Amino acid sequence: FPSHDNQSRGYQVTSAHLQLHFYVEDVSTEAALQILIPVILKDHQGEFEYEIHPFRGKPDLLKKLPQRLQAYASRIQHNPNFRIIVLVDRDDEDCRSLKQRLEGIAEQAHLVTRTARPDDFQLINRIAIEELEAWFFGDVIAIRQAYPKVPQSLASKQKFRDPDAITGGTSEALERALKHYHPGGLEKSRAAREISKHMNPDVNRSISFQVFRDALRQLFG
Repeated sequence: FPSHDNQSRGYQVTSAHLQLHFYVEDVSTEAALQILIPVILKDHQGEFEYEIHPFRGKPDLLKKLPQRLQAYASRIQHNPNFRIIVLVDRDDEDCRSLKQRLEGIAEQAHLVTRTARPDDFQLINRIAIEELEAWFFGDVIAIRQAYPKVPQSLASKQKFRDPDAITGGTSEALERALKHYHPGGLEKSRAAREISKHMNPDVNRSISFQVFRDALRQLFG
């Protein structure tokens, strides 16, 4: 289970049917999911509880994930309502290679993934393309609600029409867009909280966000 350097935080909804454990690479992703998970699953309140396990970056997560999953394997065997969701940024890696690596880690821990068995699985691997910030650009209205000085024209600029294809780094692009609000450099966790609370998961234009959103909802049928 997570050690002191990446403590899990539990955000219980009510008495649960499904127990969802999210493994994410940093605290900014945790900050976003704290807000987004209950909104994405608003139609299933009372049917789940969840915990988020943040790590100290993607290398830290990938290094420690095998041990973490192996620790959960026996626990999951005795709890059919237990699900693990692993979420990492693609960054500049090949998406298929990264997904294969994640699938291999799960297989070595004797956990069945959604990719391997879509109708009966214990773990979901998902990749944010290319970074979590692409999900924010998928909802420019939310960005502007959080930061009104961001120009309305941002949504119509060709560079941002496909959030998952933004060149030059989505984190850097968000930093430039929010320079009046984050003059000392992008505060990722703060931006994640402030933007996520305005996001509408049903209209997000990021395909990788849509895949993540739909995978969570499909857990409930």
